[in-house]
Amino acid sequence: MKIILHISRQSGPDDKAKMVRYEMPDVDEHWSFLEMLDVLNERLIEKGEDPVTFDHDCREGICGSCGFVINGLAHGRQYAPEGRTTVCQLHMHRFSDGDELYLEPWRAKAFPVVKDLMVDRSAFDRVIQKGGYISVSTGNAPDGNAIPVPKDISDEAMNAAECIGCGACVASCKNASAMLFVSAKISHLGVLPQGQPERDKRAQAMVAQMDDEGFGNCTNQYECEAVCPKGISVNFISRMNADYRNSINKK
Repeated sequence: MKIILHISRQSGPDDKAKMVRYEMPDVDEHWSFLEMLDVLNERLIEKGEDPVTFDHDCREGICGSCGFVINGLAHGRQYAPEGRTTVCQLHMHRFSDGDELYLEPWRAKAFPVVKDLMVDRSAFDRVIQKGGYISVSTGNAPDGNAIPVPKDISDEAMNAAECIGCGACVASCKNASAMLFVSAKISHLGVLPQGQPERDKRAQAMVAQMDDEGFGNCTNQYECEAVCPKGISVNFISRMNADYRNSINKK
């Protein structure tokens, strides 16, 4: 089938982006979206042109490396009605012959464009560095069953830990808020017994770093949850806000 691509091309953060049109006349419905871009890049290289830059790694919907906006929605969410799909797991049988697709990078102040569809998401790394760990000294590695964890608590922690840090939540929010990501990272440690000693410190430090990075505030419109490839719940944002408020009130 024939697919027409309009791709945002930008040589660097200081360059002005422009949409460039490419025709793919022989797309196989069994290709993944990124495989289609691979074929496009091979053809561009053969012609001596600059290939399209985009993030990717495992291509199994696990690592969170890939991600860009397809026709206005992160990961092309509208083409996966069942939800929970990363762009690398989006396959071309979802599209129709003659479709025109507009590809753009995550657009956020905290995610500067590196080139084309690739952005710098190191702001997420700096948020995690502020509290995404447990630093209480335990001596030797403790036995895994030394601290009993109720199943409902472990399930809640695992639900939060599913976040892969792809940044779709930021890209989908009109304020470029990172609250879904940050709340997931705060919650997956904060609900466990092992994470309680640093619970207050963690909430304060990670929220402060989130603000310093230039992410916006949440306005409770739930776009982030709708496009999240792992289905992270906005309920974690409520938990984060409660932890942050309680930590401030204890001062």
